Amino acid sequence: MSLNIVVLAAGQGKRMNSRLPKVLQPLAGKPLLRHVLETARKLNPKRLVVVYGHGGEVVRETLDDTDLVWALQAEQLGTGHALRQALPFLEPVLSTLVLYGDVPLVRPETLAALMVAASADGLGILTAQLANPKGYGRVLRDARGAVRAIVEEKDASPEERRVTEINTGILLLPTASLPRWLENLSSANAQGEYYLTDVVVQAVEEGIPVRAVEAACQWETEGVNDRLQLARLERLWQREEATRLLRQGVRLTDPERLDVRGALTCGRDVFIDAGCVFTGEVTLEDSVEIGPYCVIGNARIRTGAKLAAYTHVEGAEIGAGAVVGPYARLRPGTILSEAAHVGNFVEIKNSHIGAGSKANHLAYVGDADLGARVNVGAGVITCNYDGANKWRTVIEDDVFIGSDTQLVAPVHVGKGATLGAGTTLTKDAPAEALTVSRARQTSFAGWKRPEKHKG
Repeated sequence: MSLNIVVLAAGQGKRMNSRLPKVLQPLAGKPLLRHVLETARKLNPKRLVVVYGHGGEVVRETLDDTDLVWALQAEQLGTGHALRQALPFLEPVLSTLVLYGDVPLVRPETLAALMVAASADGLGILTAQLANPKGYGRVLRDARGAVRAIVEEKDASPEERRVTEINTGILLLPTASLPRWLENLSSANAQGEYYLTDVVVQAVEEGIPVRAVEAACQWETEGVNDRLQLARLERLWQREEATRLLRQGVRLTDPERLDVRGALTCGRDVFIDAGCVFTGEVTLEDSVEIGPYCVIGNARIRTGAKLAAYTHVEGAEIGAGAVVGPYARLRPGTILSEAAHVGNFVEIKNSHIGAGSKANHLAYVGDADLGARVNVGAGVITCNYDGANKWRTVIEDDVFIGSDTQLVAPVHVGKGATLGAGTTLTKDAPAEALTVSRARQTSFAGWKRPEKHKG
């Protein structure tokens, strides 16, 4: 079914106590509204309209996707008033699906079921059964079980408040009827607003089929009004991600201590320890092992690689069988080749580390190209920045770099060279030779250390 989709996203969200508009609050690393839009696009809408209001320009700047049509709701006078702002942008011959920018977890398959139930000429309502429906509008049915109305809680009678079937707010509407229905809405209610749900009564009176579909999972229809609800949905999201990974064969030490804030793709026999955070696009190939409390973003980690605890990886590629950490940091542009080793308190940035090369302790390698089987000693630094420009260091195969060496770029170290400990390299080092740059060692006999003054 081709359709219009309207996302209502004009609310201020006062209870968030934030300068950031509610629909831009982050869930799993993305704005709430971004989640809704990604779901909407999976339904291939002909029109995708966002009704915005509070913080509107910030919302538009943050989500500047070219397929969006923006409709301004300058005054927040209710959901019916909000949808009225979108009317000029809708295809009249198509149905219109109404979503909400603060209801981020609804699934495409749930919306597809609603579309099938409502059909092209009907009105569809997505509902849920709640043991405690407080705060929600109730779905009222007649003696035959047909939907006859939706009543907001503040306007409901005591008997109506005992109904446990609630309106989620998500509706599928015949667009051709909307101008007439929305024009007939009244704000004579407890909140003084134009309720979109009042169109249900008009549809019933006109004999238009009204069909309700219950969401398969209650959590997917939950909205966000405050920080507590946002935190709850975050854990719901993460639990679903953990369940997905477990079902495909990933071994998780603790599914409750996993954070996926992007897209995580895993091969077979992957192990992820507790407390890890994944951001952006991350791929873990077969038999990768991730130790506890690692933070990994926009990275590919190839078959059999192992990351020890507290390793940070951002924008890097780690080769098959490589070993990294603990407490290592790989920054953007880093490529580790097969079986490379990067140890504790080593930072690498924009560098290529060749196969079997090792930097196991307390080193900084930036803007460098290392060949195969290079040994980088403790305390080694590539001095890549002269205060204005970055320069590269090239180290060929089988080089040994002694501890506490500084390589002042641009320099080239030839194949098989050895740099003695404490060397400051400012010129190219020849292949198969020992290069040492140190001050002469001197000893002073009879020298006395200063003594601390007493009193």
